Amino acid sequence: MVVKGLSERAEATVMMDEGLVNDLIRRWRDTDEDELTSEDQQHFKNLGCSCLNQGDSERFLTFLQDGKNQRMVKSMGCILLAPLVKEALKNQKTLDHIQAAITHVITTCRPDQVLRNLLDVIEDVVPDAISDTLVIVLPHLETGLLRLEEGRAYWLGSSLRVLHKQLTRLPVPYTEQLEEDDQLGLGRCCQALTAFTKTFTGEVRKEDEGGRHQEMKTELLNFCMRSLREPLLEALLTPGRTTPMWSFASHIMDTLAAIQESAADLLFFSTAKKNIQMDRRQLAESKGCLAYLVFVKLLDAQRFPIVFSPEFVLRNNVEYVHQLLSSKKESHVLKGLALFEKSLERVDDDGLPATLLEAKSIYDVKQSLLQVLTDCPLHHLRKSGLKVLQLFSDKLDAEAKHKLFRCLLKTSKHPGVEGYIVKNIRNQVEHSMKPGNGTTWFLGTEFVSLLGLVLSLPLGADTNVLHNMDKIMESLNLLRYLLIRDKALRNNADVWEGVSRLKDEYTKMLRVCISMSRSYYTVELNQLRDEHRLKARAARASTCTSASIQNEHEKISKMSPEVQHQILQSALVTFDLMESLIVRIEEIAAEKNHLFKQ
Repeated sequence: MVVKGLSERAEATVMMDEGLVNDLIRRWRDTDEDELTSEDQQHFKNLGCSCLNQGDSERFLTFLQDGKNQRMVKSMGCILLAPLVKEALKNQKTLDHIQAAITHVITTCRPDQVLRNLLDVIEDVVPDAISDTLVIVLPHLETGLLRLEEGRAYWLGSSLRVLHKQLTRLPVPYTEQLEEDDQLGLGRCCQALTAFTKTFTGEVRKEDEGGRHQEMKTELLNFCMRSLREPLLEALLTPGRTTPMWSFASHIMDTLAAIQESAADLLFFSTAKKNIQMDRRQLAESKGCLAYLVFVKLLDAQRFPIVFSPEFVLRNNVEYVHQLLSSKKESHVLKGLALFEKSLERVDDDGLPATLLEAKSIYDVKQSLLQVLTDCPLHHLRKSGLKVLQLFSDKLDAEAKHKLFRCLLKTSKHPGVEGYIVKNIRNQVEHSMKPGNGTTWFLGTEFVSLLGLVLSLPLGADTNVLHNMDKIMESLNLLRYLLIRDKALRNNADVWEGVSRLKDEYTKMLRVCISMSRSYYTVELNQLRDEHRLKARAARASTCTSASIQNEHEKISKMSPEVQHQILQSALVTFDLMESLIVRIEEIAAEKNHLFKQ
């Protein structure tokens, strides 16, 4: 081979003329592999790079295919794979010659050397070139694996780990338009991986004589579980839309079926003996995505056994729901809420016993759902969380509802959630008053203890009533309802005495809180109207307000005067509304007591 126009790097390295190059080539042809030095390999690589840099890919291909050079190519050809792939990425005009050159090297060199070099190429790729590199390399990687007589499972596992690692470096599209555009190449990578793994899935799908393919099944199982977590857990996965991500999810489910790993077995029974190489948290997230695909998206639902009871499915799925809801990623929380909702829908209303709440998994999922409701900054997730909380409550029997409400009132520390719970308590009281529905949990002595949590102010007289408005308003509405529908409660003297006592204590303390808050906000509003006294406002506030109200003052003072005025005026209206409800409650109580005495 005559090599013209060596690159500067090649010239600096070998510093030889055309004749010397030809002498080297002749020597390489007659030298055994174990006698070639690292210097020989570097010269060989430099000469190949020089030829490619000069755009002489056709002559380079002819040289590689020359029968006289096959011994040399077999010994050193693998070191050309990296420059060949690099050339294929940057020069589409010579792609056919380059692909043919790669194919020749792949089929000529030892398979283990080929695989080692191809994996090095994949591992060294920069993020911008991941998708293009995988599309080019994967067919050749498949060829190299199929040439192996032994150790295919080991090399398949190594390949899948490296490929998945690169896949996770690509951002997952978060809108349908981004998914369709696929500018970052994740969709193309998933399509290429699907085609790559189908070959080996088909191989293990055949009759497995003597467990010969068990190791390959294990490697494919690990790849499926890793892929469920990344990228599928973050993907949109919209049924009915033919997208690469949905197709990839379908392929993962088909692969699990092909290697005889049922979704039910993976989700509901121990996987400790399956040699899945993931930590506990990662595995729970993978199983969460698997459960989401089966129960929410109904992917592979036709292969899922129908013998499991709805309560059994719920008990098992809540572990994965908890893991997803505990995540900080929107896609994880969305899938967790959807899975929780679907798991609950199949359960009969009022069908779950109180003993269910004693299970650690149920406690954990309840706390993680509460965290979404109180801490999540995204409104649509909080809204979905409330919907799921309501559904969860609907599925519990009376005793379980009572215990759930008690727990949430004690632990939520969030007036919005507490107000929502109080509203649910009123609904349960109303339901219990209907013929045949009476229960001590919402009409008897047990209800009095629950009402004590409802009619409580977190800081006593120092409670900021504006901040706790949601709970306070719902609590007053509940009190008014109880006084109007007092007959069912008066049947038990102890119950009615407890309700009356709590009512008196609560309204008395609430009047004090409202009075303090009204005084403060009235002063604030007057000072805001009087520009000459604005500077004195902070000094006066510190001498007459509680710490709770003072914190509210600090928040309001950072706003514009117009917004401050609106907030202060709205606060005074709210106090008037609360006080009017208290007055109405006392009027109703007086009327009822008068009628009862008659």
